[in-house]
Amino acid sequence: MKRIYLDHTATTPLDPRVREVMEPYMTETFGNASSSHWYGRQAKAALEEARARVAHAINAQPGEIVFTSGGTESDNLAIRGSFRAVTSKGKRRIITQATEHHAVLDTCEAMLHEGAGAVVVLPVDEHAGIDLGAYEQALLPDTALVSIMHANNEVGTILPLREITRLAHTRGITVHTDAVQALGRIPVDVEDLGIDLLTFTAHKIYGPKGIGALYVRRGTGLEPLMQGGGQERGKRPGTENVALAVGFARAVELAVAERLVESERLRGMRNALEQGLRKEFPAALFNGHPSERLPHILNLSFDHSSLPMEGEMLLTSMDLKGVALSSGSACTSGSVQASHVLLAMGRDPQTARATLRFSFGRLNTPEDIPVVLSALREVVALMTSGS
Repeated sequence: MKRIYLDHTATTPLDPRVREVMEPYMTETFGNASSSHWYGRQAKAALEEARARVAHAINAQPGEIVFTSGGTESDNLAIRGSFRAVTSKGKRRIITQATEHHAVLDTCEAMLHEGAGAVVVLPVDEHAGIDLGAYEQALLPDTALVSIMHANNEVGTILPLREITRLAHTRGITVHTDAVQALGRIPVDVEDLGIDLLTFTAHKIYGPKGIGALYVRRGTGLEPLMQGGGQERGKRPGTENVALAVGFARAVELAVAERLVESERLRGMRNALEQGLRKEFPAALFNGHPSERLPHILNLSFDHSSLPMEGEMLLTSMDLKGVALSSGSACTSGSVQASHVLLAMGRDPQTARATLRFSFGRLNTPEDIPVVLSALREVVALMTSGS
């Protein structure tokens, strides 16, 4: 049976070109980058070269890159660290929006118990977009931080980040964005966006798991979450993983260099699948903005009122046919709850649970499309045969 992987938003396979550059730093070049001897200096040089390459890819300065364990830690460091840096100025309000990743939403909620005076969760429209007018009204003088993602990880909607940042900056408010899904798919330039804090990670762009980064614009206040040896300029203590940093740098370079060609290829496959699904299932609901969306994500729900489906069985049945999909964020997979993103967009719980997220990547070819359509046709027919 041919297996087709359509869950590249959850994670991606390690690129052989990335693995190749990592291997020496897992064997002979093993030194601690904080050590002063030759072994340590070799590791330190590799770490700082990786930092410079990561920074260059997003038009940042090397000193503005803090290596972390991944997107979740970067989001936590950005939100908690920047909030703590400004509380002495009487700023205790955080603004976010309803379709953020749980790494942002749960951290913001936790901040209510750690000193935040208020967390404002802005609603979204039926496409997972935000009302800029309502957002601007929420930017009160006591606002410490805005945290709004660059593009949604479940439905692919791209948010107007430049305008979001501009409106906050006119009031002296720090802005953070989770750009985990955006990097390598759409342009991510921190100077163009004007952003203060930006989260990204390696394993979404064919790099290793266990490493990410937080861009911190020079002059942006950020308190560390942990204390220790003072690594990462005191922002994130702990012995640096040089091999992962080197792999991360290579993955970022490849993702940015190949973005235009690869995004166009992914968009073509996504559009072909969408066209086939619309023809095959005319009552299906397509989630996300019709045009302002990432090129590799297609999110579909079966309307419970016209075609009742059980979401977990739908995913399991597709997997048994060799097609790997998800219903939403991998961080909440296995949950019987409906996607918070789709609920915020106005889908009812039953329809939200009967959702498939197709996310394309380097493992896919146009030949996958008819196979996926045939598999889904058979699964839906089987699941509805008794209804």
